[in-house]
Amino acid sequence: MAKTLHTLKKTTVALALLATTIGAAQADQLADIKAAGVIKIATFDANPPFGSVDAQTHDLVGYDVDFANALAKALGVKLELVATNPANRIPLLQSGKADLIVADITITPERAQVIDFSTPYFVTGQQFLVPSKAGDKLDDYQRARIGAVKGTTGEQSLHQRFPQSRVLSYDDIPLALTALRNGNVQAITQDSTILAGLLAEAPDKAKFKILPDLLSKEEIGVGVKKGEPTLLKAVNDELAKLEQSGEATTIYNRWFGPQTKTPQPRNFTIAANR
Repeated sequence: MAKTLHTLKKTTVALALLATTIGAAQADQLADIKAAGVIKIATFDANPPFGSVDAQTHDLVGYDVDFANALAKALGVKLELVATNPANRIPLLQSGKADLIVADITITPERAQVIDFSTPYFVTGQQFLVPSKAGDKLDDYQRARIGAVKGTTGEQSLHQRFPQSRVLSYDDIPLALTALRNGNVQAITQDSTILAGLLAEAPDKAKFKILPDLLSKEEIGVGVKKGEPTLLKAVNDELAKLEQSGEATTIYNRWFGPQTKTPQPRNFTIAANR
């Protein structure tokens, strides 16, 4: 009898552990976010116009910040912004320190192996910023010293397209610009829109130019942790609504201007329903 009771107890404990494991496996991050009443979104603090610190309010502001606010509002929760840089975006998401990445993150097959992506909400391309008297063609820089931001697709593209160049990596784009000013590099690369914003704010803008040719085409999406289809669908649904309502265009115009010649946000309404 005692042996039977012992076996029964072991079975009960095993079933309880199994139930706990199944419950954990079925955990819904969206439900957890709504229960907590807050969503943590990783965004840039030094990559204008996508995200930077406002000099007067000291708040994070930018194109991505506006999308982060819209997503939080749609979910009915408060927004907690988590400042990041390109190299830290995915680790913050995987560690649970951020629920989403809204930080100019390009959709790539390699990244899609470790995180999920929303449908694209922005399309851009990598370009070069160089001294105004330098060459006008990308091929002029095949053996040059070129600056890029750590952990970006621009850094990867340089190694692939210009294997004979010397790629120098920096924590953020302002540091890369300083290196260009100092002559430590002969060019820097980043998304066309970021370079346009960087140059517009530079007091010595006349000394530099953006080359017209694209190093690569980039589709930007929201990063979501793997295995969270409910949260991913909620993000895609809201992105589609922002496009349909015209709010996505309003946000774009706020940060890039309606007359800009940089690539426009992609119309992802149909793609969001796939």
